[in-house]
Amino acid sequence: MYVPEHFQENDQSRLLEHIETLGFGILVLADSQGIEANHLPFQLDRPPSGGPVRLACHVARNNPVWQRLTPEMKVLVVFQGPQAYISPSWYPTKAEHGRAVPTWNYLAIHAEGPARATTDPSWLRHHLSQLTDHHERHRSTPWQLSDAPEAFTNRLMQNIVGIEITIDTLVGKTKASQNQPEKNHAGVMAGLNQEPCSNAHEMARVMADEN
Repeated sequence: MYVPEHFQENDQSRLLEHIETLGFGILVLADSQGIEANHLPFQLDRPPSGGPVRLACHVARNNPVWQRLTPEMKVLVVFQGPQAYISPSWYPTKAEHGRAVPTWNYLAIHAEGPARATTDPSWLRHHLSQLTDHHERHRSTPWQLSDAPEAFTNRLMQNIVGIEITIDTLVGKTKASQNQPEKNHAGVMAGLNQEPCSNAHEMARVMADEN
């Protein structure tokens, strides 16, 4: 991913927080069979005592992607956050000299590292519990894996394979009009907040955080 210096996000903790918030990413691998991309929910594992940070996901056993993983292979996981079209009409400087063109603001994170597949029932149960607990935690009556009959979930787990990725490279890009003068930055935020789509409003919030 091309990341100009003014769009770099170098705070690794912040990138991991974005991953936890986004949750859904694209697992990409490439080998002699070609390029494969799978859209999956991910659970981030940050050991409290330190150590490698890992991403966990699962795929259908019938999905051949897990069989293509090898010890020497590295995979890429792409997370995309808020994104929005930026109109040049939102720049106050456009009225001054007209030198303005459309662009796109967005948040993107690339996590890279070795991956392994597992069918271990204990690993799968822990992963599924962590994944659902994370996304159910704000509900008044959160659903838990133990709510379903154990024999039922055990049978379903036989049809999936877990994938664990150890992150050794984490690159983030936040393109949020940082290269614009302050008045243009404010104009873009005002324009985004007037748009009808939620993506635009979320991008405005990202810009506010960056500012």
